[in-house]
Amino acid sequence: MRIERARGTRDFMPAEMRKRRIMEERMREIAEKWGYEEIRTPTFERSELFTLKSGEEILKEMYEFKDKGGRHLALRPELTAPVIRMYVNELKMAPKPTKVYYFGNCFRYEEPQKARYREFWQFGAEIIGSDSPEAQAEIIALAYFIVKSLGVKAELHVGHVGLIRETLRGANVGEEKINNVMRLIDKGEREEVVGFMNELGVKEELIDDLICLIDLKGKYALKEARDHKIVASDSSDALKELEMLLEILDYYGVLYTLNLGIARGLDYYTGMVFEIYEADGKLGAQNQICGGGSYRLAALFGGDDTPSTGFAFGFDRVAEIFPLETKDLKSMKVVVVPVREKNAAQDVVKEAIKIAFELREFFPTYMDVMRRSLSAQLSYANSINAAFAVLVGKNEMKEAKVTLRNLDTGEQEKLSVEECVERLKVGFDL
Repeated sequence: MRIERARGTRDFMPAEMRKRRIMEERMREIAEKWGYEEIRTPTFERSELFTLKSGEEILKEMYEFKDKGGRHLALRPELTAPVIRMYVNELKMAPKPTKVYYFGNCFRYEEPQKARYREFWQFGAEIIGSDSPEAQAEIIALAYFIVKSLGVKAELHVGHVGLIRETLRGANVGEEKINNVMRLIDKGEREEVVGFMNELGVKEELIDDLICLIDLKGKYALKEARDHKIVASDSSDALKELEMLLEILDYYGVLYTLNLGIARGLDYYTGMVFEIYEADGKLGAQNQICGGGSYRLAALFGGDDTPSTGFAFGFDRVAEIFPLETKDLKSMKVVVVPVREKNAAQDVVKEAIKIAFELREFFPTYMDVMRRSLSAQLSYANSINAAFAVLVGKNEMKEAKVTLRNLDTGEQEKLSVEECVERLKVGFDL
């Protein structure tokens, strides 16, 4: 019986895995150079970890179940909550700020779409213990330079939920209703925002101020907000924080678009928010590849009221647009080809294994285990997109050399193993 894979999941072929590993290695390298250390959390958690953070509605989107002991568990739908749970349980005495990064799979029971799956991967980073403009700017810059390292064309948008919340408070919207408005803004439902605020009895001019604010975008967005008297620098803490953040981003050389319409529908988001969008249209309407912001979750999970700021990349979406062609993946493959002859077959194989050992210190190296002929081995080397073949036969053994063949050009030369290694390093630009 043939068994298909579960809906919303994928099998990754070797070329795709190579591409994903290259992405992952670049992201890890930058995070570690910026002083972030890797952590890992369990694949499943107690379900209340996520309902406390996002409300009972998230249960509809989760793979949740009871174990044999009757405990209500869930496959993690995201990684921020597990990271803060780990911090509260294990890291609260660590020096501040605590700077961590993570990479792992997550699960959501939702309708699969382009670059959206039921099993997906996230790469993220958090600064726990600070949400100062300096910490916020560092997190944004880290995400920005990770994108640059991947060669992905993207646009960074930066905002601040504090400005929206201050405007809503100024319109006498109660705290319990502010999150409802923020959720509608986050979804881009402008007409629903207006309708909801009309139901609350908010004055028309104050509704206009809010819509004007969330429509402001670009270099002069803050100036326009002041000109329209939506915000005032002498009374807005959020504005002062945002201005300092933007100044520090300029020090980093980060290119961004100020977007005052970015919102979050949960009250633990406290300040800066940002999003990164793919800029070439390859992902269609669902083009966000990264999101982040400042938040306070630790107290919700039984810890102290600790500020944090962080981000998470939708790794699968980035993989869809990562500009690495399959042909580029062949560059590091070498095939050792034992040329078997009846009177020296075992000696040749023995020598080929020895040479393969030496080459494997530097390059991914394959060797025939099928007892194929010379032509069949070379055909196999071409089929796996190897760049070079290293031929080992009776004549090569007599001269203590190997024959290095370029599988693209067909050119070949006899070299010592040491010379072969150096020539391959040049060929692979190492």
